[in-house]
Amino acid sequence: MNELDFSGKRALIVGGSSGIGNGIAQAYRARGAKVHICGTKPTSAGYIGVEGSDLDGLDYAQLDVSDPHAVDNFKPNFDSLDILVLAQGAVIYSRGEFAMDGFRKVMEVNLMSLMACATKFHAMLKANKGAVIIISSVAAFHSTKGNPAYNASKTGAYGLTRTLAQAWAEDGIRVNGIAPGLVDTKMTKVTTENPKRREATIESIPLKRLGTPADMAGAALFLASPLAGYVTGQTLVVDGGLIL
Repeated sequence: MNELDFSGKRALIVGGSSGIGNGIAQAYRARGAKVHICGTKPTSAGYIGVEGSDLDGLDYAQLDVSDPHAVDNFKPNFDSLDILVLAQGAVIYSRGEFAMDGFRKVMEVNLMSLMACATKFHAMLKANKGAVIIISSVAAFHSTKGNPAYNASKTGAYGLTRTLAQAWAEDGIRVNGIAPGLVDTKMTKVTTENPKRREATIESIPLKRLGTPADMAGAALFLASPLAGYVTGQTLVVDGGLIL
């Protein structure tokens, strides 16, 4: 038996159009799953040529979770679901999160929409005794001086993972999380494209390299598989040792 064979399974990755979410989506697809992804652009054509975006073999739908009503109004083209990955994310630099409109925008994407998506698909996941994976961040475990909303939202995601796991265990749904360290995606360019910041960060990581979406995908494969059948409410830190 191959516990990492997802043939016959259906996965939805919100935020699966690029970056970490896209890496996870392609990992499930490569192992036999039917994979649906959501992104903010009207069609998948909008991601052609976008760095960190590979939509080959993925079923795309638009879902902009920054709109508080978007999840409620979303009409999926499937009626069965085994795996839900919530990989949506936003951050505002240059102290933009200290303004309340910026703070609210980041909180809406990074925290409020997690609960909206989880409850939206609860019935489907319960029917299949499925798995939920919430992507938070190592920011949940330390301060991030310039980004109060990002930090608060990722800390909230960490707590939500534990609470939903406890609440939904009776439904046969396992809820776990992944807390990435510094992963080389378009969201982290403020660090990775600054030579001094990049060098200093890599020096602080015991494994001496940035993370990749594939690194996060490995954890996501495990958490959705029978190998993690007795794991729930946990957030797996995948950071190369950064927060040690």
